[in-house]
Amino acid sequence: VVYQSANAARHAETALGLLDAGKAYHCYCSPEELAAMREEARAGGKPMGYDGRWRDRDPADAPPGIPPVIRFKAPQEGDTVIEDLVQGTVTNANEHLDDMVLLRADGTPTYMLGVVADDHDMGVTHVIRGDDHLTNAYRQTQLYLALGWEPPAFGHIPLIHGADGAKLSKRHGALGVEAYREMGYLPEALRNYLLRLGWGHGDDEIISTEQAIEWFDLDAVVRSPARFDFAKLDDLNGHYLRQAEDSRLVDLITPRLEKTLGQGLDEAAKSRLERAMGGLKERARKIDELAESARFYVISRPVPLDKKAAAILNDGGRQKIADILPLLSATKTRENWEAQALEWLVRAYAEETGIKLGEVAQPLRAALTGSKTSPPIFEVMDVLGREESLNRLSDVDK
Repeated sequence: VVYQSANAARHAETALGLLDAGKAYHCYCSPEELAAMREEARAGGKPMGYDGRWRDRDPADAPPGIPPVIRFKAPQEGDTVIEDLVQGTVTNANEHLDDMVLLRADGTPTYMLGVVADDHDMGVTHVIRGDDHLTNAYRQTQLYLALGWEPPAFGHIPLIHGADGAKLSKRHGALGVEAYREMGYLPEALRNYLLRLGWGHGDDEIISTEQAIEWFDLDAVVRSPARFDFAKLDDLNGHYLRQAEDSRLVDLITPRLEKTLGQGLDEAAKSRLERAMGGLKERARKIDELAESARFYVISRPVPLDKKAAAILNDGGRQKIADILPLLSATKTRENWEAQALEWLVRAYAEETGIKLGEVAQPLRAALTGSKTSPPIFEVMDVLGREESLNRLSDVDK
């Protein structure tokens, strides 16, 4: 990491070199003069840049007590032309660019001087950034040429817009990368989504990082802004969730679950989550959704019931649990507590008692998960295990 402030001496040396070469000059305008200059330009409908009044003036005319700034003596005629890697040939008339400040009155360099000097010293060959920096590129190109340095290749990428077509802002949810991670998005999903905004590789929607490195070409970047669509990002994130290793997903949801539950998860709980993950990740699109759907697997007894689950149990469901609990308790071996065996057992019970499978399965789901919806209930019972399942069922039978 290069900190611009650490290279202030080098930047000052660069500005003084331009001054000695007659490509920069001292400006003694006071803050009040500059404010009046801007106000006059505004009133006259003119650009509010510096008017160059000290450009060719004798420093002997300097007023006392005014420390000067050093301004760049920008070309006043012709055009500055950039062969942009994305935008193509772009041109700005030099008369539209004023004489920018290089060194402030206190001797500190401006960003524009610092970035040119630092990029040159580091051997930067390409500058890829948002197209809102295109005006900066004209000024920086002028500085490079005045210093006798080769400008880097510039590529200005269109900005991302919101769904309404306006420039992406906080009201659209324009957040930092860390916020997207907190919202439950995987790094590879966000990379894939951002890559596809304004660039494509045929009909490929799913592009791995390795493929992106191999395929990406600035020539294929479009010039028009792309619109950020959270629904598409959610769908893409869901794809990457389903492809992710179960153990990795357990590691990602564990901190969220521990925060929600107010307690740590032991290895047994994490093992239970990993066994359940195959079914859980098929339904989720984000990590926070995955954590919420997994919560019932590791929650402490008695399992809290939501309104719909409580209604199921209060409407004859508790009796259904009481009726089938002895049959389930008689299942002693691990093999008989696997999902398929449990389904056969409950189906046979339903047929013998003349009721529909759902009339038993729904109370089981409500009691075991606290909700009306969950992964397939016999898979849930398999993952919870015999002891935990029977204990949860016994809790609602009391």
